Amino acid sequence: MTRLPLNKAQPQLAPRTHKVLLQELAVDADIGFHDFEIGTRQRLLVCVEVMLDLAHWPQADTREQAWNYDFIRTGIHALVRDRRFNLQETLAQEIFTMIVAVEGVIGLKVTTRKPDVYPDAKAVGIVISSD
Repeated sequence: MTRLPLNKAQPQLAPRTHKVLLQELAVDADIGFHDFEIGTRQRLLVCVEVMLDLAHWPQADTREQAWNYDFIRTGIHALVRDRRFNLQETLAQEIFTMIVAVEGVIGLKVTTRKPDVYPDAKAVGIVISSD
């Protein structure tokens, strides 16, 4: 039996979304506006979902075609290393601005969470999304 490529045999099942994920990146950030937070680094978890257009999705199994995860990771580390933030909203927007400027990005979601704020809550956080 000859198999047709998926998009010809079942076009409704052809991929429509192409995402790159970085989940639960743990960083120590000087973040917060309360007196006890200023100058004290806090654990922050960052998640990033990058939606790419098909032209920027790998067409071959090569290093040159791969998305640069290191760009996201090192960029976030540099932001929190070199700057103090009062608000998670500001940091999330800076991360968003850094990634959305990359060619091929057609959608983006950035989530930041402080997991150690309240003993009765898993985390408090911010989501910025293009959708």
